[in-house]
Parts: sequence; structure tokens; C-alpha cells
Amino acid sequence: MARSQTTRKPTRIQREKTREILEAALDVFSDNGFRGSTIDMIAERAGVSKPNILYYFDNKEAIHKTLLAALLKTWLAPLYALDESGDPIEEICEYVAQKLKMAQEFPRESKLFANEILQGAPHVLPELQGELKELTQQKADVVSNWIKAGKIAQVDPRHLFFSIWATTQHYADFDIQVRAVSGDGKDPFETAGPFLDNMYRALLTPAT
Repeated sequence: MARSQTTRKPTRIQREKTREILEAALDVFSDNGFRGSTIDMIAERAGVSKPNILYYFDNKEAIHKTLLAALLKTWLAPLYALDESGDPIEEICEYVAQKLKMAQEFPRESKLFANEILQGAPHVLPELQGELKELTQQKADVVSNWIKAGKIAQVDPRHLFFSIWATTQHYADFDIQVRAVSGDGKDPFETAGPFLDNMYRALLTPAT
């Protein structure tokens, strides 16, 4: 864990230094994955010494876990915001829009998470099996209630969420592929939003 969390409240300078280290680590981990990254690489990117890094964090794993914890908190917020009392299609399409916006604004964090999952989720599996699973089940129940009420088409609630995660995060995790195949020099996010919105509206609108 971060050493600053084990003592009294950190000073402004300590908070700034911690942010600098985490920012550098995010670059290193998203580029190289956890296994391919070292404290030396993080220290070089942050422009500080290795002992200075270890003053703030116990080890590489502690830095990685800190980044993942912050990421999960940010990524779960839009799912928490899915409102059962709102218009079902608007609520789901807004969730899609928020997830795509996060992929655009936090590409390094998205790649950090993808690398963690590809390695078997050694640092976030308890959270995946705990908070994420419980929250997804709660919102799947909301979707099921909307289906029973005839407000949206018949879909598998869990696969709906899986597809949203896949279609939105793809633009961050496979950015090079997307831009290479597009080949027009335009930002893929400009057209991804309208496309995904139309796709999910078509999927969710009940047949007349």
C-alpha cells in the first residue's frame, strides 16, 4: 500500500509527489503491463530516484493496486447512476455515452485494466467478484424489470452490459487498430458515439 496512507495526513508536497509517481506509473503500466514494468522504469519516467519511489510506496504492486482502485471507483460511477425511475432506453444510452467518454478521456486507464484482466486479474479479482458482480446484478435486475414491463425489448441483461463494455472500451484498448483500419485521419470517437447510440436504441426498442 501507499506509505502515506499508513501515517498521519500527508503534506501538500507529499500529495503532489504521490500524484507525480502515479502519473508516471500509469504511463509505464499501460505501455508495458504489470509484469513488463519495473520500479526503475517508473522512477525514470517520474524523474525521481528509485529510493524516492519506495519512500512513498512499498513496491511495484502497491502502485499498481492504487491505480486500479482509483480506476474502478471512476468506472463504476456511471453504472451506479443508472436510474430505475428514468426512461429505460435513455438511461442505457446515457450509460453507453458515459463509458465511451471514459474510453476517450482515460485511454491509459483502460489499457491498464485490460492488461490486468489478460493476466488473470491478480490484483482486482476480489473487486470483480465482489462490488462489480453485485452492482451488475442489481442493474441487471433493473433491466429485467424494464423488460417485464414491456419498456424495452427482450435482451439478456448481463450480456447487454458485457457488450457495452466491449464496444466502448475497444476504442481505447485497440486504438491503433481502429485508426489504422479507418485510415481517414479522423478521430474515431466522433462517429462512434452516434453509431453506438443508434445501435443500442435499435436493439432496445420493443417491436410494435
